Amino acid sequence: MLNKPAEAAKSTEVDLLDRTLVDQDGREVKFVSDVIGDRIVVMDFIYTTCTTVCPVLSALFGQVQEKLGDQLGKEVVLVSVSVDPVRDTPQRLKAYAATHKARPGWIWLTGGKRTMDKVLDGLGAYTPNFENHPAMVLVGDGQTGEWSRFFGFPSPDRLVDQVNVLQAARNNAAGG
Repeated sequence: MLNKPAEAAKSTEVDLLDRTLVDQDGREVKFVSDVIGDRIVVMDFIYTTCTTVCPVLSALFGQVQEKLGDQLGKEVVLVSVSVDPVRDTPQRLKAYAATHKARPGWIWLTGGKRTMDKVLDGLGAYTPNFENHPAMVLVGDGQTGEWSRFFGFPSPDRLVDQVNVLQAARNNAAGG
C-alpha cells in the first residue's frame, strides 16, 4: 500500500458536522465553525500509535506546512483528525505534533468516540477498525464547500497546487 500513487477525485461529497471536538491543547472547538470556518483546509486522518501510514502522512504534512509558509493559519489551515479517539488524548496529540514540528495553523483533533465516528463518517474516513483507515487527504474550501479527496500519498507540491487552485477560484469569484 505504501507504493500506491496518490489519486484525486474532484468535487468530493463531504458532510461536515459541526460537532464539539478537542484540539491538541485541550480546548473544545466546533469542527466547522471554529476549525474550518471560511478557510482552505488540508486534512488528514491519523492515530498516534501507528507505525506505517500515519507517520508518512504526518511527514508529508510537515512538508506542506513549510511550503505554505505565511499562509498557514491565516487563509489555510492543516487539520489532522484522530481515527483512534479512545487513545489519542489531547496530550498524546500534542506530543505527536511536536515530533512533526507542527506550528500554529496545524490543528490536531480528537473527541468522544461516538462523536468522532460521526465526524469521520461524514468525511468519508470512518472505518470500524481504525487501524484499517484509508491513507487519504482532503483539500477543501470552507467558504465554497468544494472538496477534493486524494488517496495514497500525494506529493506536498500536489496538495499546495490544490490549495492554490481553490485560492484562485476565490479570487476570480471576488473579481480580483
